[in-house]
Amino acid sequence: MAVPGLTVSSRTYPSADQSKATLILAHGAGAGQLHPFMVGYANALAALGVDVVTFNFPYMDAKRRVPDAAAVLENCYRTVIGAVRRDVASAGRALFIGGKSMGGRIATQLAAADASLPLSGLVLLGYPLHPPGRPDKRRDAHLPHVGRPALFVQGSRDTFGTPAELQPALDSMSPAPTLLVVEGGDHSFKVSGGAHQQTVSAARVQQTIAEWIGRVAI
Repeated sequence: MAVPGLTVSSRTYPSADQSKATLILAHGAGAGQLHPFMVGYANALAALGVDVVTFNFPYMDAKRRVPDAAAVLENCYRTVIGAVRRDVASAGRALFIGGKSMGGRIATQLAAADASLPLSGLVLLGYPLHPPGRPDKRRDAHLPHVGRPALFVQGSRDTFGTPAELQPALDSMSPAPTLLVVEGGDHSFKVSGGAHQQTVSAARVQQTIAEWIGRVAI
């Protein structure tokens, strides 16, 4: 995918059946699209009937640790949206954007800034409401302007913002967003109880996301 002066790598996870929707899922600040979390969620959602596209922001492909400036991240995401609408058939029926942590935040900023973007909704995995230990430094002023259906998936012990901390921001949004709480989950939805419990918890989240996309896409 072309961004001025840069090449952005991407991966498409097509659903087994003809999908009614595409979800673009952007990575978080510290790990790219090949992180097991991203690959796991993309594969699971594709198996549940959603076409999924992931991509790397420019700094990740350049192997830099510090994320690009917000304008670069937003421009990259906007370019990916255009390419996906052109190349993935189901995106013409219903297109959802979102991502893990920072990737989801950039998606909300794009939606809030441009009401003309043809988006059916947003899926936010671990929304970074504030830096850990800095509840005063909130990243929610733009959320009332998102203006599309949104699903927030938040771990109950997320140090970037618990569901209780996030709720006042969600109350300011219209249409009213959906909040899925991962009980015992941290910022990456890790729960105690071993591998089996982690698998069960992840499957529940993924099923809920796919069902929510299916309802909104109708």
